Amino acid sequence: MKTMMDKALEAWTACAELRARRERYKRFTYGRQWDDPVRDPDTGKVTTEREVLSRDGRPPLTNNMIRQLVKCVVGRFRVYRQTSEEAIKADRHLARLHIDNELDELDSRLLEEFLISGAAVQRIGHLPGWSDEKTIVNNVSLSHFFLSIPRDPRGRDIRLAGMLHDLTPEETVMEFCDRSNRRATEIAEKLEGMASESAGLSRGEVYYEPDFHYSNDAGKVRVIEVWEYKPVRILRSHDTADGTYRELPADEQNNIDIENARRKPKGIPEVKTRIVTERRWCGAWFLGDGTLLREQILGRGCCNPFAVKLYPLVDGEVHSLVEDVIDQQKYVNRLVNLIDRMMASSAKGALLFPVDCLAEGMELKHVAKAWSATDGIIPYKFRPGDEPPRQLNPSVGDIGAKDLLRLEMQLFHDVSGVGDVLMGRDPGGGAGAERYAAQVENATIAIRDLMDTFLSFLRKRDKRLRIML
Repeated sequence: MKTMMDKALEAWTACAELRARRERYKRFTYGRQWDDPVRDPDTGKVTTEREVLSRDGRPPLTNNMIRQLVKCVVGRFRVYRQTSEEAIKADRHLARLHIDNELDELDSRLLEEFLISGAAVQRIGHLPGWSDEKTIVNNVSLSHFFLSIPRDPRGRDIRLAGMLHDLTPEETVMEFCDRSNRRATEIAEKLEGMASESAGLSRGEVYYEPDFHYSNDAGKVRVIEVWEYKPVRILRSHDTADGTYRELPADEQNNIDIENARRKPKGIPEVKTRIVTERRWCGAWFLGDGTLLREQILGRGCCNPFAVKLYPLVDGEVHSLVEDVIDQQKYVNRLVNLIDRMMASSAKGALLFPVDCLAEGMELKHVAKAWSATDGIIPYKFRPGDEPPRQLNPSVGDIGAKDLLRLEMQLFHDVSGVGDVLMGRDPGGGAGAERYAAQVENATIAIRDLMDTFLSFLRKRDKRLRIML
């Protein structure tokens, strides 16, 4: 039978494609848009688009429209939050949780993640390694999260979820020793030599895939948190002496039998028990090598600490807003670079250089380098009767690149659903206030589904926070 650790590793592996796509979308959002792998036409090796296009000394240009798109949607969300604050303030305890956890900022950053990856994940409850008792809500990066991919848009068919923690050995001992000196010593001995010596990968790497078993942060150890919804045997005990009711693990039956045997001669009412099998959320924390640190079984009706929303989740597939516009973004970049190179070629022209005119020690690559410089000097041999080097300056006609660029930029706004009006740009002097407001409302319809999905996640999160109060 598979252990929880085995199931967690399977879920982590199944989410590999989701993490890889999210990493690519994040690169595009923050401007690293020429790092897609391509095969070098000269060497046949796999490299990046940037390396191939930079060979002539002209790094490719980027017109990052995705970042502006994401900032615009997040800005609209902040405006909505300002108008809905009164409903939150009406619930005094919930308002206090919003303030203590800075949920205005946290939710805005989570929406940014939601637009990039199509996934919003928050952890509700005390986070291992954190000393701030007021902080009970934290965003969870998809790069350290895994789950059994659901098919229900509400996520009610999730059966396993978990995340990777990077803690120092001291934090691990403090978190899982349960105030026992013996337990603290056992964990400390187990952690000797387990701290990672790697400093991880830099932001400039093309792809960053965290290791499941080992931390990528120097000086830290990997702790794996896993929650599974599964059938468990529960011992329900009713102490008829004082009327208390408890739920215990089924293996506690022997201890209760001993207690009843002790009570019987004294005439004390016995503890009545019944073993039942129910589905419960069971949690476990492991070290990277599989060592169990803690187990926990939640009560009836309780849920795991992760609030999850995946979009749009059709047949278990996740697709983000950024994914919809990447093709348009790439084509806009190509057109911008095409126009830039056409202008450079038109300004410089082509050089006709007779091979016989090469000076001693010079090669054509040296001529090309000197000719491309603004203050370059090209020495050459001159012989009477030979034609000297000359430059051609052909005029570059309008091949429609600029019109195509304008069309692609318009398609970018049409595909994303975020046009000029939603971005707050001037609609023109002829538009009155009422007409402008109507244009904003109509433009919002295009992203209404995405925003309502995220808002439903926040309502579900706040509902769980109210239960914890």
